[in-house]
Amino acid sequence: MKFSLRLNNDLPVARYVELARAAEQWGFAQFWVSHDLFLRSSWVVLAAVAQATERIQIGTCIVNPYSCSLAEIAMGAATLDELSAGRFNLGLGAGAADFLGWIGVPQEHPLAAMRESIYVLRRLLSGQRAGYDGTFIKGWTDAAYLRLPARPVPIYLGAMSPRMLSLIGEAADGGLPLLFPPEHFANVEPLVRRGAASAKRDVGELDLAACIWCSISADREAALDALKEKIAYYGHALSPTIMQQLGLTSADFAPLRQAVVVEGDMAKGKRLVTDAMLRIGIVGDASDVRRRLEVLMRLGARHVSFGPPLGPDPLEAITVIGREIIAQWED
Repeated sequence: MKFSLRLNNDLPVARYVELARAAEQWGFAQFWVSHDLFLRSSWVVLAAVAQATERIQIGTCIVNPYSCSLAEIAMGAATLDELSAGRFNLGLGAGAADFLGWIGVPQEHPLAAMRESIYVLRRLLSGQRAGYDGTFIKGWTDAAYLRLPARPVPIYLGAMSPRMLSLIGEAADGGLPLLFPPEHFANVEPLVRRGAASAKRDVGELDLAACIWCSISADREAALDALKEKIAYYGHALSPTIMQQLGLTSADFAPLRQAVVVEGDMAKGKRLVTDAMLRIGIVGDASDVRRRLEVLMRLGARHVSFGPPLGPDPLEAITVIGREIIAQWED
């Protein structure tokens, strides 16, 4: 069983260094950082983490080719892989259409964009020329190649929709599917398996991370408050597939978006989070988390990725997961 951490890019850089060191100490295999717009740059954050750690793998979770060009993504991936001595994983995705709308960038042809991006990035990171003219990537010439040593770093695809989940199996090295609620893994894994079968690939060779949101603390009210903040900020950007799993629609999240994004009132947004929305994640102490993880194990998950907010104190949450879940699982 593999365990990893995912964090939003909203903390001070020094905090990530502290958390990554703790994660390495407690046996986490990977440390992922988001690249959401108008927050901290995951490239910079991960550069600091790479220099402060020795064994833990690091990764972007996720970058998209709409707000960041594929040339820049390839450069960043190759450079971070060099800096981390081969510990870098590239988390790639189509991004959230709502957030891209902030900067007037339409999320056009997302499935084609991901398929073509994976193909071109593999060529670039293998030292090949990447001339290409397709649906999303247009007009690339044979002058498109990296002028620095690189290796084919693992590409993980962030996905929520059925067709994007199938693309994980078809073309990626791993997957970062968001599971809201965690038991949604039962619907995700067959889609990834189907994509692998269509490409005649062995699904067992893919690193499919069961990506959950959790908020861990002995103080249940504090844990609930931390999860409510994440839901209030990100809930409206979730895919229709995820909302359907929760029995909700985009209309249910519209008041949260109005409160947080338009009015800038996070306290109001948190008050609007419902019990149904809280099913997005796992809240409580280690025993609460363990019970839900056992369900994931029975469904076939081999990699569990703990995501934000982790808890009111992320360092405490990492320690609890390491001491009371990872260590006991290994025993």
